[in-house]
Amino acid sequence: MTRIFLVDDHAVLRSGLRTLLGQEANVQIVGEATNGQELLDQLPTKPADVVLLDINMPVLDGVATARRLRTEFPQVRVLMLSMIDQPLRIGQAFAAGANGYILKNAERAEIMVGISMVLAGKRFLCSEIGLSLLDTVLTAELRPPVPSAVSPLSRREQEVLQLVAEGLTTHQIAELLFTSKRTIETHRQNILEKTGAKNTAALIRYAIAQGFLPAEGSGGA
Repeated sequence: MTRIFLVDDHAVLRSGLRTLLGQEANVQIVGEATNGQELLDQLPTKPADVVLLDINMPVLDGVATARRLRTEFPQVRVLMLSMIDQPLRIGQAFAAGANGYILKNAERAEIMVGISMVLAGKRFLCSEIGLSLLDTVLTAELRPPVPSAVSPLSRREQEVLQLVAEGLTTHQIAELLFTSKRTIETHRQNILEKTGAKNTAALIRYAIAQGFLPAEGSGGA
């Protein structure tokens, strides 16, 4: 029997999930909460195998909750259930400790697959998000290569540059790109050498000039 805990600040959504998953013979809904703090308060007396966790909630949101669960209840698997399909937020959820991520409009069968995957210690990403990310990658791969005279940076260095210009720290970039801080520091040093920039301000100007970031005040006529 798989013990499931539902965490979402919308009662209608929790009710729908309870009804949906209640059709599965091997699933038991052991508890419900409207935010992450309520979940953490209840878990000692209502142990669960998998938490279905929303991202946007009051008091303690999903990302912060996943981070707490990773340290306080490491045996509990976290399957994020959200309508947010932005890659940055998805990356933040995984970096915080989520084991899987699925959209709220997913079918019951896919939710059950997600639960089974995270229980098995594997990562899970729902098909809709996976296909969307694949389309993005394929589109980028099929673009004509940028002449080295225009952009001497590799694709990974361009990604790091954009995140640096957006104000993220080395640690945050490493988590989002699923790599080490040392690797990001190496990329930053290579970027500085290739662009001739002396500091972060110069890197931001370079990023704007290369089109990685919009120029300030460029809102159109």
